[in-house]
Amino acid sequence: MVEPVLEIRDLRKTFGALKATDSVSLDLRPGEIHALIGPNGAGKSTLIHQISGSFRPDSGTIRFLGQDMAGLDMAARARLGLGRSFQISSLAQEFSALRNVMLAVQARQGTSFRFFRPVMSDKSLTEPAMAMLERVGLAGRAYVAAAELSHGERRQLEIAIALALGSRAFLFDEPMAGMGPEGSKALTKFLDGLRHEAPILLVEHDMDAVFALADRISVLVYGRVIATGTVDQIRNDPEVRRAYLGEAA
Repeated sequence: MVEPVLEIRDLRKTFGALKATDSVSLDLRPGEIHALIGPNGAGKSTLIHQISGSFRPDSGTIRFLGQDMAGLDMAARARLGLGRSFQISSLAQEFSALRNVMLAVQARQGTSFRFFRPVMSDKSLTEPAMAMLERVGLAGRAYVAAAELSHGERRQLEIAIALALGSRAFLFDEPMAGMGPEGSKALTKFLDGLRHEAPILLVEHDMDAVFALADRISVLVYGRVIATGTVDQIRNDPEVRRAYLGEAA
C-alpha cells in the first residue's frame, strides 16, 4: 500500500463546549486530490488551521512525509513542504504580484537580503517568480499591487506563492471563492494538472469543481467525518444526502 504524504489520526479540537474537530482521521496520498466538503460551520477551516500549524489540536496526530508535526509552527511546516494558500491579509498589499512571489522564491532559496544589486534586477528571483505567475494565469498582472487585484486574482496569487515555495503537498481553502465561471473553469483545469506535482487537500464549496477534480471526498458535519469515498460513493451515500446534499434518503 502507498504511504500517505499526509496522515491525520483522531484529531480533536474544542472551543468551549463546541467540538470543532471531533476525532477526525483522514489521509492524503501521492498524486491525488482529496476534497473536504461540508456545510458552513462544519469545521473545515479549523481542520486546515490545525494541519498548517496556526491552531494547535487538543489531541491526535498529524504526520507529514512520515514526520510528526507536533510542536512545529506554520513556518517550520512550510519549510518541510506543506503549502497552504495564504490568507489574503497575509499578502504584502503594497507590493506587486511579482514582488509577493519573489519573496516566496527568496524564502525558498534561504536568502533574505540582496546587498550588491537591486532586487528587481535579480533574475534568480524575477524569472522563477514570473514563471509561477504565468502558471496561474497572472503574468499580465505581475506589476499590479496586491491591493488592486480582484478577489479571484488574489486567490491565484496565493497559489503562485505556494508553488514558489516548492510545496510537496498543498492545502487549498476555497480557491474558487470570488471567481467567475471562466476563472473557476481555468483554475479547475490547473489544479487537475497540479496533483501530479504534489497532492492536494482541497476545501471547496463549488461542487461542480469538487466532483470534477476529487479522487476521494471526505464529508465533515459538526466537526466529524461522516463519510469518505469516491465521487460516486459520496453521491450515493444516504447519510451524506441527508446531512449535506439536502436530499431525502
